[in-house]
Amino acid sequence: MNRPDLVVDGGGAGQGAAHRPLVDVAVGILIDAQGHYLLTTRPVGKAYAGHWEFPGGKLEAGETVEEALRRELKEEIGVTVGAVELWRRSVVDYPHALVNLHFCKVRDWTGSLHMHEGQAHSWERLPVRCSPVLPGTIPVLDWLASEADGQG
Repeated sequence: MNRPDLVVDGGGAGQGAAHRPLVDVAVGILIDAQGHYLLTTRPVGKAYAGHWEFPGGKLEAGETVEEALRRELKEEIGVTVGAVELWRRSVVDYPHALVNLHFCKVRDWTGSLHMHEGQAHSWERLPVRCSPVLPGTIPVLDWLASEADGQG
């Protein structure tokens, strides 16, 4: 296995990554009509609780990225997703898990936001104001900024 795209919190992460299961996660980058991005906090009781991230969650057995994203966004934030654009992928080696993040742009959804896990949410422009941001989210913000500058 190649080295992950991003190793978080050094001491121990990255070591033995080939022997750790790779967890697939679908991540939704919701973009509203004004170009704002939805960020939510990680719920209490989860690793990196209180850190800001794009919403999403683990793929279940037999699910595609799109199916998992639809299920997770309904469960977590109460919206029904329309069209999904599979955008980029990144492997992040966190101390608690080796994660294969599948980032999807979503511009089409119905329903009102309801944070079912008690998380906070914020519609942000770049650069984002919320802090701290989950380490695996930082490269995504850079990619979005590069696209906005016509470089990505």
